[in-house]
Amino acid sequence: MPPQRPWPAPRWLEDLAGAWVFYSVLPLGPWPRPRFERIARFAPWIGLAIGAVQGLLWWASDGRIPVAAQVALVIALELWLTGGLHMDGAMDTADGLGAGERCLEAMADSRVGAAGVQALVQALLLRSAALVTLAALAPPAVPAALVAASVWGRIAPLVAIEWFPYLRPEAEGTAGFHRRHWRGLGRELRPTLVLWGFWAGLGAMGAWPWVLWSGVIPALLVPLGLGRRLGGHSGDSYGACVEWSASLALLLTALLVVLGWA
Repeated sequence: MPPQRPWPAPRWLEDLAGAWVFYSVLPLGPWPRPRFERIARFAPWIGLAIGAVQGLLWWASDGRIPVAAQVALVIALELWLTGGLHMDGAMDTADGLGAGERCLEAMADSRVGAAGVQALVQALLLRSAALVTLAALAPPAVPAALVAASVWGRIAPLVAIEWFPYLRPEAEGTAGFHRRHWRGLGRELRPTLVLWGFWAGLGAMGAWPWVLWSGVIPALLVPLGLGRRLGGHSGDSYGACVEWSASLALLLTALLVVLGWA
């Protein structure tokens, strides 16, 4: 008998599968077939999955290993789950910002410059400081903070796509397909509204609403600031939006705890 063809999947599910493959190294089964068109709208869902895995690791290791080891493991886990995709973009963006008129050329260079190395170190230090602070002052909130930062970090590129032009010709840029298939921020945020509904439900149950919503400011200001500095965005700066928004979301959460506002 001839092999049976897999049951066709709706396009949104194929886009979700494409986002799963593009934004993570997590395995995907034979169904559904991934489609790489409107995958940016599902990036926050992938962020939810990655943040949840980090939160699970934190919860499972809590009290069993030193806090410093926990911090190192959850940060390393995210870099592994994403294949370093977004961090690579953040490092390239930092090199571009330091190159002046040669910005795009520096961002396209596969070699990492001093600015890129500094950006990597600063992002890791900011996240480490935030997690150590939360572990000391609000231990139960750490898993929720990891999930929230991961989600808000992946909302930031959606803002960048909507507010600013793409810096490279779409045929040349590795993320040009995001612009080609963009339907406007309102439509592309619809899957994220499901997450926001989930957020609101957790907040209503008293699950640290200040943790769940503290990432909204970085998710807006980082793409705005980068877009103004660069005159637009590219695939690299989309990655920078993810990393820097997530890092600042964790830092802001820790700051709220330190100040006693949470």
